[in-house]
Amino acid sequence: MYRSSLFFLAGIVSFATGCGFFLTGCGGPSGGSAAKGSHFIKRMPLSYAQGFQIDYYEGFREVSVVNAMAGHADTLHFLLVDSGVAAPADRPGIPLITTPVRQFAVQSSAHVALADFAGVADRITGLGSFQYIYSPTVRAGIKTGKVKEIGVDSRINSELVISMHPGVLIAMTNPDAAYGQYKPLMDAGIPVLPDGEWLETSPLGRAEWVKLFGALVDREDIVAGKYDSVVRAYNQLAAIGSAAKDKPTVILNMPFKGAWYIPAGANYQTQLLRDAGATYPWADTKGATSLSLAFEAVAPVALKADYWLNIGYVDSKNDILAKDSRYATFHAFKTGALYNFNKRVNDIGSNDYWESGIVNPHLILADLIRILHPGLLPQDTLYYYKQLK
Repeated sequence: MYRSSLFFLAGIVSFATGCGFFLTGCGGPSGGSAAKGSHFIKRMPLSYAQGFQIDYYEGFREVSVVNAMAGHADTLHFLLVDSGVAAPADRPGIPLITTPVRQFAVQSSAHVALADFAGVADRITGLGSFQYIYSPTVRAGIKTGKVKEIGVDSRINSELVISMHPGVLIAMTNPDAAYGQYKPLMDAGIPVLPDGEWLETSPLGRAEWVKLFGALVDREDIVAGKYDSVVRAYNQLAAIGSAAKDKPTVILNMPFKGAWYIPAGANYQTQLLRDAGATYPWADTKGATSLSLAFEAVAPVALKADYWLNIGYVDSKNDILAKDSRYATFHAFKTGALYNFNKRVNDIGSNDYWESGIVNPHLILADLIRILHPGLLPQDTLYYYKQLK
């Protein structure tokens, strides 16, 4: 699920600058959406995430989320009101989410990871697609029939979702999807909350969306404590990796349908490489999504690069050659410096890198440091990555 959204990255407008990616000045609470009469208490502290914010008022919380549907961005607002408490009279027309949420419908493996981190993966009853899910908890629910497949984007089964009546549907922030497709659900009283973690420009920013899930289930403090541990571990590793004397050159990915998608300079993957102490030839390019390049544009760099990472749907050197025999001329292919992120793949082919990796950026960073700088960390066992032979 999450992987499928990556293929939209090359063609969308970057929201990293201007109103599109920042709530302030774009109609969010700091831009004046707070209604008169509501007693403001505090704003949830966020260190890295830029796509949402949560404001606390007496009797309710207000969630503001950047909606990047249909190629433009604005801010959507939701009220979190505890069960049995009346909605605030001075917030007419704003969707209401009753908390704690007891049942979730989600559309992406990223949402599964966020729910799992918050300790509520067992509350997922609807899932966009069964195909890419790794979580043993959710897969057990699929096996027993507790979790239903509801479809994604224009293929969503609205009647099924309405019959389930989850406390909230977490939607993918797909730029090619029209938010109006969820109108039948909203008319039926089901809040549709778009998730934009994949548009964040830093690994820790993506992971910080766990705080939104924490708020939905009234576990803010627990989730914030767990997230702070991830931040500490990540920053300690980043200090080690970025200080490494050698900066080996790295290329990423493999051409897909004629285009080689390369993370741009403000992409979260570029930040991971920077923190791991790598030289990434496209680190200074503009944008937070991906560059769509021809093979001929990447090949001169690939011929000399020290490492080739995140290679895609391959599991061996022979698999790589089966894609294109020219890959045999790459320096990393000759030396065996080929590492893919498919060590944790279950029996149906679901890759945990795209799931739990979202909330464990410190584990991904540790893998990268171990690959690029052997011996720099105490032990060299990889968690998400493996070397291709």
